[in-house]
Amino acid sequence: MSERQKRVQLSSLALLRSGTRGKYIEQVLLEDLRFTNSKNHLDVWIRQHRVHGRSPPYTKTITMTLSRNLILICLAASAVAKSLRQDDEAKAELERYIENKIPDINQRWRPHYHVAPPVGWMNDPNGFSYYNGEYHLFYQFYPYDSVWGPMHWGHVTSPDLVHWRQLPTALLPDEEQCFSGSAVQDGDTMVLMYTAHIVSDREPFYNETQYLAYSDDGVNFYKYGGNPVLPSAPNGSPDFRDPKVWRHGDHWYVILGSKTTDLRGRVLLYRSTDLKDWELLTVLAESQGDMGYMWECPDFFELDGKFILLMSPQGLAPQGDRYKNTHQNGYIIGSFNYETFEFVQEVPFQEIDFGHDFYAAQTTEVDGKRYLISWFSMWEVPHPEDVDGWAGMMTIVRELKLVNNKIIMKPVDEMVEIRQGVPIFNVLEFNEEVDFEQAVEINIEANFDEIVEIKLEGRDGGGHVVLSWDPLVGKVAVSRGAEDVRQVEWDPNNETSWRIFLDSSSIELFCGIGDVVFSSRVYPLGGWRLTNLSSQDIEIEAYNLKKSFPV
Repeated sequence: MSERQKRVQLSSLALLRSGTRGKYIEQVLLEDLRFTNSKNHLDVWIRQHRVHGRSPPYTKTITMTLSRNLILICLAASAVAKSLRQDDEAKAELERYIENKIPDINQRWRPHYHVAPPVGWMNDPNGFSYYNGEYHLFYQFYPYDSVWGPMHWGHVTSPDLVHWRQLPTALLPDEEQCFSGSAVQDGDTMVLMYTAHIVSDREPFYNETQYLAYSDDGVNFYKYGGNPVLPSAPNGSPDFRDPKVWRHGDHWYVILGSKTTDLRGRVLLYRSTDLKDWELLTVLAESQGDMGYMWECPDFFELDGKFILLMSPQGLAPQGDRYKNTHQNGYIIGSFNYETFEFVQEVPFQEIDFGHDFYAAQTTEVDGKRYLISWFSMWEVPHPEDVDGWAGMMTIVRELKLVNNKIIMKPVDEMVEIRQGVPIFNVLEFNEEVDFEQAVEINIEANFDEIVEIKLEGRDGGGHVVLSWDPLVGKVAVSRGAEDVRQVEWDPNNETSWRIFLDSSSIELFCGIGDVVFSSRVYPLGGWRLTNLSSQDIEIEAYNLKKSFPV
């Protein structure tokens, strides 16, 4: 059969209900199509590489409702082909813009081994997952300015959670902004589920629904023609966002952050067999009035025999040393039954990181290990790097364990792969100092029966931070100034070490086994200087770290 005959035959197969949001197909060969039924819908999967001559192939789904008024389209119209061309052109134009802007970025605070946007603004991690032999991380991204704007999905991949490669922007906004979500593998297809944030000129001035996007190569993504798959919250709240999807048995499950009509945060649980038709199962968890007005960025997973509900509540009032950031990130430990869908809380909410800049963490599990990454920033705080053409970054990836009803976080083992050169050993007396480059790992050995205090500052000025431990108080503190302190109780339990990761504008402190972790942004100039302010000698083993992003 000739190509012309195939196209004619295709046109006689193109079914479309008059007046639907379905789109037409043009210049597509039969072998580039497959059809699947979903209840009363016909899903048409188009392999687009024959349309645009692109390689590798990618797909777009078009959904058409089956009903009595189905009509045969004699000549498949050009709307889809035109739409696809416009999508490709918009993405290509954006990538050209990014490439042209990169040389203008001031590098003074750009990280060496943390993921950051190539240009513009970054916030929440999205779609942290494993697909086709690589880890994928998407992120909230606004390329056109270093402040928050209409959300895109940036995209990086890694073979080892340490070396990251920048990929083309995965999702661009249309009528909707592409808010946070997650990624799963369905057969050979990578599926993104994300919140479509749609602005309105009428109260409440926005609405949030859930969309899907597909890819068969993990690089090129196309939005599902049947969006939205979850059009609204059951109580009509406009705040209905951040889907986290996973599979258990024969079903897909998703949780979403929302709130009650009287402004109490909640997490909703849904179930599906095909990622498109969803059934509300239950309110998985809900604030009783003291846990904030909105719960966003939820995650739900099993860890060492318990179930963890990780989320970012908004509106928690400070309580002593707790909840001092604009918004919080933490978790509830409990049990969960997949037959009754009941989550029973066993341990109340705990913060997961105690630093100044940690929010919207997301996890993934690969080969039995649970990994976490977080936005390394905070809302409503200054971002000094924004004058340099970029803002926001991610933490390093941490592996999670549950010990004594507390999440333990440690840097992934692969972090040792970016150590370079020989180790740097020092024994520092009181007020003695040592200088380091911008990217360094420092392991400190000390006697935690006594006070430990060290200062980290820029060799040429800029920001500084003091790390301290007082055994009489029983707290570790991270201070960026007298009015900018984060501290928390810690039991060394015979541990004698701190592990510190410094990058050009950040510090991550892992105390002991990782039961207390601080992530804070600091802005030194010209590399780092460490000064021992303790009365005791401290031992230092340090490693300069190689650049691992972008590779």
